[in-house]
Amino acid sequence: MKTVFNHIKGDKTIWAIVAILAIFSFMPVYSASTNLVYVVGSGSTLGYLVKHMVLLIMGFGIIYGVHKIPYRYFSGGSVLMLPIVFVLLIFTMMQGTTIGGANASRWIRIPFVGIGFQTSTLAGLVLMVYVARYLAKNKEKQINFKESFLQLWLPVGAILMLILPANFSTTAIIFAMILMVTFIGGYPLKYLGLILGAGILMLAFFVLIAKAFPDAMPNRVQTWQSRIENFSDADNKEAYQVEKAKIAIATGGPIGVGPGKSVQKNFLPQSSSDFIFAIIIEEYGLVGGVIIATIYFLLLFRIFVVIRKTTTIFGTLLVIGVGCPIIFQAIINMAVATNLFPVTGQTLPLISSGGTSIWMTCFALGMILSVSASKQETEEDILDDNPLDILHETI
Repeated sequence: MKTVFNHIKGDKTIWAIVAILAIFSFMPVYSASTNLVYVVGSGSTLGYLVKHMVLLIMGFGIIYGVHKIPYRYFSGGSVLMLPIVFVLLIFTMMQGTTIGGANASRWIRIPFVGIGFQTSTLAGLVLMVYVARYLAKNKEKQINFKESFLQLWLPVGAILMLILPANFSTTAIIFAMILMVTFIGGYPLKYLGLILGAGILMLAFFVLIAKAFPDAMPNRVQTWQSRIENFSDADNKEAYQVEKAKIAIATGGPIGVGPGKSVQKNFLPQSSSDFIFAIIIEEYGLVGGVIIATIYFLLLFRIFVVIRKTTTIFGTLLVIGVGCPIIFQAIINMAVATNLFPVTGQTLPLISSGGTSIWMTCFALGMILSVSASKQETEEDILDDNPLDILHETI
């Protein structure tokens, strides 16, 4: 056991938190997967549990591999990955996958594996690193808006516009996180106001186009509209899944009905992913829900500990950029399950079933651990890295 810990670098508390969340996730996923087996009629509960365990084991492999990479490589790597992500998003869009009549072209199938890969989660990760790189490189310069628009906001805007049609909530989260990182990174506030205004205008333009040409993106804007209306209108009939989630939470009480004994998992769509927090509260009660929320806030605290110890601006912005979205996503998932926020489709990191979300969360955590394990990096070492040199070294 000691030799295993000798190979693990970085913040040990973060490693422990990730392990606790992963191990805890086995029971809720196993329990909630009965919905997919007996209601949807696909697979077996044991099959879903084994798949979830394999994905988590692969996720830990990703964390281990990434945390061994000196984090300076992520700087140039983001420049190399940006065009790849752009092509992947276009390819994903062109598939035109529909689910229940709604445009939901979010995934591409990984050949020979049979697992769906959600390209928007990879795009968000790459964008956050790219933004951190730009801000660190220009920390001593007077930022020119035209230059920053071409180098920073044009790539960011292009990627977000490709994610938006199929995944508004992910687009909004990424955009909000980028604005936060640029604000912390010292980007001029007057320019940030312009960017925010431009983002709102682009969203309004997209909605108008989607309403004018409904066949191009069937039901997408209507889906957003109905979710907001269902949430904001007190007299409106509650959405089915929100209603079932509230019943699950009310049934749970202080200590829950017990592991595996949830009733609402049989009626609640996405009970093993988007609404797994409601099942956790039903089975483990308010106590279980508070413990899970506390663990995520402990992870946020450790992220800030890593930030405080980081010696470079790029390292600081990198940890903020890839770490805060994990906590933000967890808060949104829990808020949706408790009807504090409209339905978004965001999973609970490391607990919900799913492949891409687990892997990308693990990749982000690997980056954070890489930063926390680093002692000798300087800003010059990181920012002088040429992306082509990194590619050459990798090959």
